Amino acid sequence: MKNLLKLEELAQLILAIILFNQLDYAWWIFIACILLPDVSMIGYMFNTKIGAFLYNLFHHKLLAIAVLAVGLWLHHSPLTLAGIILLAHSAMDRIFGYGLKFDDSFKNTHLGKIG
Repeated sequence: MKNLLKLEELAQLILAIILFNQLDYAWWIFIACILLPDVSMIGYMFNTKIGAFLYNLFHHKLLAIAVLAVGLWLHHSPLTLAGIILLAHSAMDRIFGYGLKFDDSFKNTHLGKIG
């Protein structure tokens, strides 16, 4: 089951790359932006509850799809890019076992314990 879920996430990452390829951006933009959603971990400087909330907000695929859809609907390339990056990053994180966080610990995720 674990491998099946990783394949699903890999397919979503590939989809995000294909969507990015449809935009008029240089490839280095994708590389430069792919880790930006991890800035949301700054919430852990305050406490685990704020940290988990911010991390989960920026790593939730509903937000990624909503931002992507609005960007496509409005023909707004930067917003479309943001949605693609959120989707790609979330899928990439889950391939590596980093799931959405519970508010008791950064290492406690919906995919199990990290480490």
